[in-house]
Amino acid sequence: MTPDELLDVFHRRIRLPDADTIPGWKVEHIGLVHRSYVEGPEGAGFVETPRGLGDNPDAVIAGELAFFRERGLPFEWKTYAYDEPADLGERLVRAGFTQEDPETLILGEVDRILQRPSALPSKVVLREADGPDDFHRIAVLMDTLWNNGLERIEERLSAEARMFPERLSVFLVEDGLRREGPVVSAAWIRFHPGTGFASLWGGGTLPEWRRQGLYSSLLVHRARLAKERGYEFLRVDASEDSRPILQKLGLYGVTTTTPYEWTPETR
Repeated sequence: MTPDELLDVFHRRIRLPDADTIPGWKVEHIGLVHRSYVEGPEGAGFVETPRGLGDNPDAVIAGELAFFRERGLPFEWKTYAYDEPADLGERLVRAGFTQEDPETLILGEVDRILQRPSALPSKVVLREADGPDDFHRIAVLMDTLWNNGLERIEERLSAEARMFPERLSVFLVEDGLRREGPVVSAAWIRFHPGTGFASLWGGGTLPEWRRQGLYSSLLVHRARLAKERGYEFLRVDASEDSRPILQKLGLYGVTTTTPYEWTPETR
């Protein structure tokens, strides 16, 4: 399939039906807005508008701000480069959102990845995460690399694996000589039933272990699992570090996405 064909399938199967919302979050479609959120002390929200914002975009934006302000929840408005109106990002910034770093939406067919050879160094072991200790070790790695919250990562992975085990598989790579040592790389895959898509997450690797094929091996390993479960397509929201590797392995950059974050003043 061409990049444009892949994007069309993704838009119809994933974005329009909101098929990739976080398991356990409340999902609401209010007019043109796709909203998902979870309440509580660690609550948060997420908004997309894959059908555009109609004739009064600023009113729609104001409505979402009012909704989340009333609940005291931070939320992310995720935009795609082809979203309407074309100046959506500018409107969000004027409304008080903070623009975060853009990512590339990477899509591809599972079979293309499986055509690629991959091999791990003999000194490491790739295995599926097995319980709380492994989730903690993975969270330590991710927080070390990206400073995105040790407890947050650990709690979300643990809760998701417990409540939706059929939709999440988590893998780690460790030094075969130091089983109790640090996780050197880790990644997970989420399955979206009924869509043909599985999404890839994580992939962080300790600096001293990079350029040894760990990222590629984790990618192929997850693609093989997706194939076994009958999934046709892979999706990644890729940073600039990951994008070249994924494209080299046969996936396509089809558009860019940019998150805009809003946090209530009392948070």
